[in-house]
Amino acid sequence: MLKKWISSFIVIALFWNIYSYSVHAANPLQSTSRIEGMLVVDVSNSMKSSDPHNISNEAMKMFIDMASLNGDKIGAIAYSDEVMREKALVKIRSEQDKKDLKEFIDSVGKYTYTDLSTGVKEAIKVLDSSHEPDYFPLIVLLADGNNELDPKKAKTVKQADSDLEKAVADAKAKGYPIYTIGLNADGKLNKDVLTNVARSTNGKFFEASSADKLPAILSEIFANHLKLKIVPVNQVIGNGEFQDIKINVPNENVLEANISLISSKAVEVKLIDPSGKELAIPSDKILLSKSKTYSMVKLIKPEQGDWTLKVKGVARDKIDINLVFNYDLQLKLKPLAKQSYKAGETVKIDAFFEDNGTAVTDKSIYQSMKATLFIKDLDRGKTAEIALNAADQGFTGQFKLGNSAGYEVVVKAEDNSFFRETAPQKITVQKSSAVPVAAKPSPTEDKKPFPWLYAALGVIGALLLAALVYMLLTKMKQANRGFSGQIVVEIKDEDTGERTNPQYKKLKGYKGRFLLHQLLALAPEFTETDHIAFKPASGDKLLLVNNSDCTIEKGGRAIDAKKGLEVKKNDRLRIVLKKVNKSVYIEYIS
Repeated sequence: MLKKWISSFIVIALFWNIYSYSVHAANPLQSTSRIEGMLVVDVSNSMKSSDPHNISNEAMKMFIDMASLNGDKIGAIAYSDEVMREKALVKIRSEQDKKDLKEFIDSVGKYTYTDLSTGVKEAIKVLDSSHEPDYFPLIVLLADGNNELDPKKAKTVKQADSDLEKAVADAKAKGYPIYTIGLNADGKLNKDVLTNVARSTNGKFFEASSADKLPAILSEIFANHLKLKIVPVNQVIGNGEFQDIKINVPNENVLEANISLISSKAVEVKLIDPSGKELAIPSDKILLSKSKTYSMVKLIKPEQGDWTLKVKGVARDKIDINLVFNYDLQLKLKPLAKQSYKAGETVKIDAFFEDNGTAVTDKSIYQSMKATLFIKDLDRGKTAEIALNAADQGFTGQFKLGNSAGYEVVVKAEDNSFFRETAPQKITVQKSSAVPVAAKPSPTEDKKPFPWLYAALGVIGALLLAALVYMLLTKMKQANRGFSGQIVVEIKDEDTGERTNPQYKKLKGYKGRFLLHQLLALAPEFTETDHIAFKPASGDKLLLVNNSDCTIEKGGRAIDAKKGLEVKKNDRLRIVLKKVNKSVYIEYIS
């Protein structure tokens, strides 16, 4: 064990030295941002009339089907005047992940009262606890906008309105836009409330009285949030035969193509690639999802060119088709030639696309897009526009500076399927043309400087040595530290809903750390729990460290326990397994 600690220290020290010699190197490029979407639905009794055909369920399922298999995160909350059911954010890696989410949505029933603030506040809590860098958070709220409070509870209408205002302000401050879908089958929609919630958080309000409005709504939410555009596709009237719909994939950088088909009757689809070959649906590169009101065809990394979608519908049945391309592209502005310019100087601008951190050199994508440079005069608040030229490896252009003290430049590029903007860059303009006089060297500058570098390295080395000694002593102490209390273990089969009888596992025999897999009698089907460890913590607590793919939930919310989660007496946790459709419930007791 001692050798292991020393080896770990050497590795840490090695990386520290590598870092110290490479501080001037460029930071590693990050991958394109993804969605963190919380679906929040009113399941109160009033929804039986506001949403009698459960189009809220269809909307949520369609949102899930549009999500990327590249790691988009989706969660769901069903609320009335309290949170009734909750599904923590799930990172989508497979069709099974989507299936689990949609089954959860279909399992939610209807309850009595309504408090709109409840769902919004809970969605914010989940995003707060599960947000990851490089993810775009958003909330999709499906409701009729009306509160109906339980008269037996003390909460007043004024308090409910105040709670909603605070939740909306909180969402805005944290950058969580709320897209509201108002359900209005009975004509009692409170449009003002839902419009205000959306507008106040930089989201958008939509009204839906029937399922045929869903494709445009969901497509627009995706397009708005990920800076995409809805590609118009002609409406089809079924005639009992296959009809051809042309789908053009504009370039090789399309990550996914989402084709949604809405109709009152079932439709059949076939797909012909640009070479004229009919492809199997579904297959590894083509996914097909169906629900009561829609079908979704998703093309994964489709080949550039003209595709043919063959659609067969029931005679005289209207089929609405929407197309949204998902891109893994970011637009970058090359660093300017210098930090500060003089009035009247010419500034050269170069912008380019990155695909998952790699510069795109495909000439065709630049030639097919329109790029515009926006120059904002920070003194006067006015913005000028200049068209940029498409080059082989990006967009180029230039402009002449005026007499203002500062400017901000942004490049926007767009075609008919998506747009991207660069992060703004500021330019400082020198007001004075005087040339600074070079300072004369002082008489002491020829003296040999004090060796600060070596002194600093010596101090750092001594501190590292002291830290190593302290770490070794601490580790030795922790390795011999015992546990108290016991853990109650239950296992639930998510397919059948059956639970095992509670098993009481005493912790007295363990020292230093133990694994959840040990509590599960090292059963082969639970091998993934071999990466969930418990360590003793102060105050008769446990420290749970999760290095597995399992999801740890507390109170219905997913908890990031990679860095450790303190478990107190009477805490109850749920561990959702990935390799088998089972959950492990544990409770720490005396």
